[in-house]
Amino acid sequence: MRTFLAAFLALPALVAGLQPEKRSVTVYNPTMTSTSTAAAADATYTGAAAYDTTVLNPPAPPTDLVKDFPVQLLSGGMDGLSIKQKGSFMGFSIELSVADQILGKNSSHLQVPFLNHMSALKARAGKVSIRVGGNTQEAAVMFQRGSTQDMLSKSSADQTETPLIYFSPELIYSMKNISSLIPTEYYFGLNWIDPNNFTNSVLVAETVESILGSDLLALQLGNEPDLYDQHGKRPQSPYTFDIYMNEFQQAVTQLNAAPAFTNKDILLAPSSCCMWNETELFQAGFVERFKNDLKILAVQHYPTNNCKINGNILDPQAIYPDFLRHANTGYSPVSMVNPYRSSSAIAQQYGKPIVMLETNTASCGGFPGISDSFGAALWAADLAFQLASANFSQVLLHVGGQNVYYNPFTPPPTNQSTFHQWTTGAIFYATLVTARRSDYTPGYAIYENGSPSKVVLFNYITDPSGASDYVAHIAIGGGQTGQPAAIPNSVKVRRLSAASVNQKYNVTWAGQTMGDQFNSDGRMKGELQTETIQCDTAAGSCAINVKAPSIVLVFLNDQTLADSTPRMRVLRRSPLLPPLKSTTPQPSTRRCSPPRMAVEEALRRRKIG
Repeated sequence: MRTFLAAFLALPALVAGLQPEKRSVTVYNPTMTSTSTAAAADATYTGAAAYDTTVLNPPAPPTDLVKDFPVQLLSGGMDGLSIKQKGSFMGFSIELSVADQILGKNSSHLQVPFLNHMSALKARAGKVSIRVGGNTQEAAVMFQRGSTQDMLSKSSADQTETPLIYFSPELIYSMKNISSLIPTEYYFGLNWIDPNNFTNSVLVAETVESILGSDLLALQLGNEPDLYDQHGKRPQSPYTFDIYMNEFQQAVTQLNAAPAFTNKDILLAPSSCCMWNETELFQAGFVERFKNDLKILAVQHYPTNNCKINGNILDPQAIYPDFLRHANTGYSPVSMVNPYRSSSAIAQQYGKPIVMLETNTASCGGFPGISDSFGAALWAADLAFQLASANFSQVLLHVGGQNVYYNPFTPPPTNQSTFHQWTTGAIFYATLVTARRSDYTPGYAIYENGSPSKVVLFNYITDPSGASDYVAHIAIGGGQTGQPAAIPNSVKVRRLSAASVNQKYNVTWAGQTMGDQFNSDGRMKGELQTETIQCDTAAGSCAINVKAPSIVLVFLNDQTLADSTPRMRVLRRSPLLPPLKSTTPQPSTRRCSPPRMAVEEALRRRKIG
């Protein structure tokens, strides 16, 4: 797949922001029971959060919108271009405790809708990146023996507590079999809750490396360690940088002493979220000290939370406008990314990628009417491009269970699985837009091989009258640039559309949709629609209309359109494979046992039609 360079376009309404402090807390033990939520129209809903019916009122259109402006690009590059980026820039972070619900109950019974969702992304991005971990990785123990039915189990005396997770290597085999069907790379989280009892995590590291092989991107060591002291996960308070680095060294030493752990530079850290300044941690010597052990630097962050800490309850209707702006205010992408720019610069100095390992609209499950709306899709796509322009190498949207609002995709409740299909959340569509290489009207340019190849234009406004639509006049060279005009005769356009930012389902991408609630099998439905817009070569520009609300992806040449046109294969039934019973690897085993290898070969040869 081609890599791309994402450049931020300073459209008229956009200004450079200051560097705000980041203080958004995630919690380890959120209450996971269903909650009643007041909608904007004072209705109530008492079911699972994933299917909440709350619809918020969209903000009123602004009165001072600039509705016609130039977008000037240059041949050969522009100031502020990012590092080269991969097409699979956006991926998914799957909470370990629900991995069996999302991936499949075992390696022989994979979830077809999940595979189809990933196939839709792979068809556009070339491959998929998935992290399995989260808060529950810090309460996870692997047991070596067990049948294929014992992939993952949970135990908790208190249903409001993070459950103790038991999993077998069958989980890792399921991940491997998925990557045999859909090219997939994985981050996997290790339990580091007790630095003095790390033996099982060493075994996990050996097993994951053995089974996943080259499909393993990195092993995450530590999940939000900046909250360890606040959540009672460490006896020391404060949990200082020095204590953290000394304990990190202890874990590295144990891993490197394990005979079957051969990939010595596969770790990902610090995965801090809230209370630390990562630039200060890096300057304190973290990257220098562990540069031979760290493959990837990572952070995790949500712009706000719905944790209701100390009775602090945020009103979704009141804060909704803060997600529907681009500039350095509220919960905007610029406001969220700016504090990480200096950390990203240090990562570049050391030649290390930096990733946003976990994010979404709000921690503790998100907000009804916000996290499950088309507005969240606009926000997530904008965030991805903003992170790319800040030289992040990846961003992963978090996926939880039935009691969160922000899921990109959700399987039906177990007792409804025979008559309901999956639900595709609006935010999933953001990954399709980004899988290619003004405050309310941000834009980005994507460069390939030094030339502009695509432009992405946003409109956050809801206004069915058409009065808040705008026109962007794209020019390449010409004018006062000192370069000859290089505008093509025509460009191609695809649109991410909904009637309002508050719309939850039936969002369309290039005329296709995954449908309504409980009506998705992970396949796009409808005819792919690509518009041709004739350019004014005499004026040296192409006029692109951006409707309110929408995202418009403009293809500046036919090759980038061809590269972005999906050749998607789909599954219509589960890849039901013979159960594998004698498949538990010994820690020293570097390859899958012969029966498992036969299954993987069968998966590779299986025709998906």
